Amino acid sequence: MEALADRRLYFITDARDDLDDLLNRAIAGGADVVQIREKTRPDAIVLPRLESARRVTARARVPLVVNDRPDLARLVGADYVHVGQDDLPVTAVRQLGLKVGQSTHAESEIRRTDADYIGVGPVHATPTKQGRPAVGLDLIRYAAQTAKCPWFAIGGIAIDTIDGVLEAGAMRVAVVRAIAEASDPEAAARALSERLASAGFR
Repeated sequence: MEALADRRLYFITDARDDLDDLLNRAIAGGADVVQIREKTRPDAIVLPRLESARRVTARARVPLVVNDRPDLARLVGADYVHVGQDDLPVTAVRQLGLKVGQSTHAESEIRRTDADYIGVGPVHATPTKQGRPAVGLDLIRYAAQTAKCPWFAIGGIAIDTIDGVLEAGAMRVAVVRAIAEASDPEAAARALSERLASAGFR
């Protein structure tokens, strides 16, 4: 599997009923990392959907990330676990033999993380992170100058807001609603991917 440094469009979704179809469409449009972030459905439903998502992403050679559940990640052979600041420490997850991504919301968190990759945000207020204030573009500029690992700008990013984060120095973005709630997820992913490419991502 290619390193995340070579990836640019990170798509996050829950384990919804049409998950396989959604992932196939998003990947066809250019999503090249997929995270399953499930907060409400029971494990008995989530596990088989993760297993199916693993098959979809493996065929496409797209890294699969499981949010905050190293147990499920190991069961399905996911590539990464993603944790927040209040979840299991990165070092603890690594003891389970897993690669780790971590959410960061402040300069100090970017400096001290030893994760394999980080998310930086939320850039804009977003209902997927209720109660988490937007960090704005200053933190994106800081990450562009100081981050020691691959990083993805996240939070309210869509085709009409992506230019701001790219101008602030982001080369990679993570999105949720911009693809998951689009009437045509493939076209939405393609538009974002093309905008990233036109900004000179290498």
